[in-house]
Amino acid sequence: MIRRLIGVVVATILLTLQMIVGTATALELDEATRTVPLNAQGDTVVLSLKQVKEGKALFNYACAQCHAGGVTKTDKNVGLGSKALAEAVPNRNNIAGLVDYMNNPTTYDGEIDISELHPSIKNADIFTEMRNLTEDDLIAIAGHILLQPKILGNQWGGGKNYH
Repeated sequence: MIRRLIGVVVATILLTLQMIVGTATALELDEATRTVPLNAQGDTVVLSLKQVKEGKALFNYACAQCHAGGVTKTDKNVGLGSKALAEAVPNRNNIAGLVDYMNNPTTYDGEIDISELHPSIKNADIFTEMRNLTEDDLIAIAGHILLQPKILGNQWGGGKNYH
């Protein structure tokens, strides 16, 4: 009984340390790391420390139940990693593209409106978690999504390979 308890305590401590070491806080992120694509024209923006912190909290509130770790629970082949976002139509690997998507989501090829299936501002009456999000909130969430590949590498949006 005591061995089992010690094993559980040791495992808990090791997992906690792994999470602490593997998670960068906003204060640890330099300006270069916080620089993300703004639009499809190639402009960039430096996320403020406040945006980084708020983006993480808002993502966890409104998105993580379906996109934990940047995967898409309903289709693990299409995640929130840089490559998948860049190959979407329109390109979603920038703040403007992701904000547009959160306002008016479409299929990966951009041809079909899926606002009745995917949380969006357009249908905030159906998806209540979107109801009170402002444009600044959407920008912070988009920033969080774009920042994660810089922090977690391929683990972010890595789909079935990592999650």
